Amino acid sequence: MSAALDLEGLTRVHASGSAPALDGFTLDVPAGSCVAVLGPSGSGKSTVLRLTAGLDEPTAGSVRLDGRDLAGVPPERRGMAMVFQRPLLFPHLSVRDNVAFADRVRGVPRRRARERAEEYLGLVQLAGYGDRPARALSGGQEQRVALARALAAEPRVLLLDEPFSALDTALRAEMHDLLADLRLRLDPTVLLVTHDPAEADALADAVAVLDGGRLQQAGPLGELYARPASLAVSRLLGGRTEVPGTVRDGVHTSALGPLALPGPVPDGPGVLVVRPEAVRVTAPGDPAADVTGTVVRVRRRGLRALVVVQVPGPVGTAVEAELAAGEELPAGRPVGLVLPVGARTVVPPAGPASAPDPARSAISHG
Repeated sequence: MSAALDLEGLTRVHASGSAPALDGFTLDVPAGSCVAVLGPSGSGKSTVLRLTAGLDEPTAGSVRLDGRDLAGVPPERRGMAMVFQRPLLFPHLSVRDNVAFADRVRGVPRRRARERAEEYLGLVQLAGYGDRPARALSGGQEQRVALARALAAEPRVLLLDEPFSALDTALRAEMHDLLADLRLRLDPTVLLVTHDPAEADALADAVAVLDGGRLQQAGPLGELYARPASLAVSRLLGGRTEVPGTVRDGVHTSALGPLALPGPVPDGPGVLVVRPEAVRVTAPGDPAADVTGTVVRVRRRGLRALVVVQVPGPVGTAVEAELAAGEELPAGRPVGLVLPVGARTVVPPAGPASAPDPARSAISHG
């Protein structure tokens, strides 16, 4: 059922003279894997899916399936199926006939198509729902039917366009679990677009971060969290600490003082970014502290809290840290901060010069 999908240099310009909606996007999706394209609204995520599905033609670049160039191949012959944010079910058909639709279009006899529809309804945990009218379903049930309909087409690549974003938190978690189970049973190749890092983390083997139509970085999400290639990647993944400074001989110097870096970084201007969960809050007199400051804001996040610590130096220089579960710190409290060397990352300042090296943004097969 699965196939290797290769997107090479995809570019889409909607009107002459306008900025590209997608600019030189390259991504390998190994057979049987799930890769998420992650980005904010307007970043070009849906353009990637539309070009892959054949719903739009690229201005440049190619879409290949197991090495075959799909240029000129219509959507219905690409061996792909897409699930959209809205289920787009046929309201006048039963649940069973919605799922059987793809088979009927392919000429499968009605009885066999309906039998297969029941099999796929069972896979999405809707056994016994076949006779119900589609308009009588809840939002979560509608999306399960849309997923069953897509799978019944036996696609070699399953395309998911933020299909769970309209669901509440509990239903979204259920759909994540369902998709994980379907991957174990059917081993499909999945290309997912989402704006939610948590969803990408729950579903995908690897993530490609897209911003302004350009691929910023790709790889396992843990790697992107730990070593973002740009401010855009850091911000999209929830990074808030950004301290401008200068790198020289492997040391970043800023309002935080000189901080050694864990690996080689080119000399010159650079912004230090550190994940809040990596920062340890300690007493202001602790000799292990890398910097001292004052808590100026507390943000609740479930059982944990995030504290914003103002440090000496230019106005606005701050570090965000995540406290241990149940730990409390009031605003105004002086603290010390430990920034582990391995958690320190320097990215280019924002601007055209900060565009990442495309060579860093390829997901290799295997």
